[in-house]
Amino acid sequence: MLSQNELKQQVAQAAVEYILPFLGSGVVVGVGTGSTADLFIDYLGNHKDRFLAAAASSERSAQRLSGLGIRVLDLNEVQSMPVYVDGADEINHRLQMIKGGGGALTREKIVASVAERFVCIADESKVVDRLGKFAIPLEVLPMALGSVSRKMQALGGQAVLREGFITDNGNPILDVAGFSLDDATEMEAIMNNVPGVVTCGLFAISPASVALIATQQGIKTMTA
Repeated sequence: MLSQNELKQQVAQAAVEYILPFLGSGVVVGVGTGSTADLFIDYLGNHKDRFLAAAASSERSAQRLSGLGIRVLDLNEVQSMPVYVDGADEINHRLQMIKGGGGALTREKIVASVAERFVCIADESKVVDRLGKFAIPLEVLPMALGSVSRKMQALGGQAVLREGFITDNGNPILDVAGFSLDDATEMEAIMNNVPGVVTCGLFAISPASVALIATQQGIKTMTA
């Protein structure tokens, strides 16, 4: 039986193979953040001469890319990207996701918005019928921690401050538990509209375009 790390390696390698047809001399690749994205970056490094640069969703990923000799562009320099590749903390069969376990949810959502397609890479443990067993991260302005927490409680959730963590944007994160969502589109809109919330970790309004899922039987491709 393959370990979770071996499954992550398998899907990271499959993702590189998946995006090879999109690469070219002027292409910028969008790259996410997290343990599976780290492995994707490592495999992507083997093909660094086949594309122009990458746009990273975190300082961590930018450093890893640069360390492999991959040019990293500020997103403001990028007009379009054919593909953005990132992991997920949970993904359902609508290809809606919870992201932000690593704290990069805001930049992930921004970089993904510039790409033509979002390729989610995950192992089979992340596939769920309903989103919410993994707490939903909210990046919040510091002055709004109390008010946002109360709003989440009114919605039926329990918000807990992620202790000792600050995002690359300089903000804290509240992790909100207590939800079980079949379709997370409405909840994403509600959470994003709470004053003080920078971004919520639901990726449902703009879900993944395709998901590559590592299983014990090999890579499974999910489409909505």
